[in-house]
Amino acid sequence: MDAQLKRGLLDACVLAAIRDGDSYGYKIIKELKPYIELSESTLYTILKRLEGAKLLTVEAAAHEGRLRKYYHITESGLQRLRDFQTEWKEVVSVYQFVVRGERHE
Repeated sequence: MDAQLKRGLLDACVLAAIRDGDSYGYKIIKELKPYIELSESTLYTILKRLEGAKLLTVEAAAHEGRLRKYYHITESGLQRLRDFQTEWKEVVSVYQFVVRGERHE
């Protein structure tokens, strides 16, 4: 898979995982597990990139004596998800064009 396309898909998956409420690393990985396998190192790289792009914010809070980072999607992050949904329709259309006429046996 093209690296840029995969990067965009992973970014969208992480944003979607926190769309409905703040979350933390382990919970995000657990939520994505039925759909895609994601290592902790890959997740934290994505989270840093999304934070840098101002698509999410981070807040540290104590949890069971440890500091846990909670991630919150911003309005820009929500807009990026809406844009992704629109763009994805085009990707599906291109895919359908590429595989048209192929036989699947």
